[in-house]
Amino acid sequence: MKNIHFKDFFWNSDLTSTTGYDGIIQYLNDGKRTCKEVEDFMKARASIEEKYAKDLLSLSKKMLLLCSELDVYPAETEQVSLSHLQLSQNMREEAKKLEEFREKQKEARKKIEQQMDVLHKQKSTQYKKTMDSKKTYDQKCRDKEEADQNVNRNTNTNNTKHMEKVLNKLYQQNVTTLGKIRDDWIKEHVKACEMFEKQSVERINFLRNTVWTHLNQLSQQCVTSDELYEEVRKSLEQCNIQEDIEHFVNLRQTGDKPPAPVVYENFYIGQRSPTGALSFRLPLPLNESHYSTVQDAGYSVIQY
Repeated sequence: MKNIHFKDFFWNSDLTSTTGYDGIIQYLNDGKRTCKEVEDFMKARASIEEKYAKDLLSLSKKMLLLCSELDVYPAETEQVSLSHLQLSQNMREEAKKLEEFREKQKEARKKIEQQMDVLHKQKSTQYKKTMDSKKTYDQKCRDKEEADQNVNRNTNTNNTKHMEKVLNKLYQQNVTTLGKIRDDWIKEHVKACEMFEKQSVERINFLRNTVWTHLNQLSQQCVTSDELYEEVRKSLEQCNIQEDIEHFVNLRQTGDKPPAPVVYENFYIGQRSPTGALSFRLPLPLNESHYSTVQDAGYSVIQY
């Protein structure tokens, strides 16, 4: 692939035009904006990771598992949260590096751009001055020609010739000055193109490496999380359903026999007297004529 350089492709036939230079500046500004967007993205992603880490840590503290095989789960979840917290810190560090790089390039560009702005103004001003002197000089030359062609040959043209010489000299001086400014501008334009190209190469390389590192951090986080989850899986592999049931029975059992059934008890059978002896109540007679009354001659409260 042929090497292409800024200094070979950003010229213009118009001496006062800055179209090529402006195109390079626009390209650099777009690159700077891209760096800022990546930087802001990483900072935002770091904040998300930090919040997730804190929420996950809080969640792990609330887990009260009674299964021995799952006891490792809260601890490993806590480790996952800490790994995400570390990830957020790493992201902020990378974003900080990108910010410092962007500011460094900005300062370096600022000095070059200021120099080029001065040269562009000088070039534009001197070009206008030169074109004005040329216009005046051309007009004097035309005036002289008209005077030379005048039928009145006695007309004094000495003053016109003198003015022509003065204007010609001024015009030549302006052209010379413009040529020197042009040469200086070309040299500085080449230097600026080389410097801006170098910055672009550094920016693309730095940005690529930053994003690459960012993705590596995300991939490593996945690996770390999976390793921690693997510890939980290993613990689950030791899970024995029957042993877990037996452990619970041995730990919390309350008895191996159910309660006796509730049986019917007749109120009149099996009552005890105040002396402790069993007493029995017979059912009342159905025929009322069997009862004695006070009026009966044989009634007595004393029984023999």
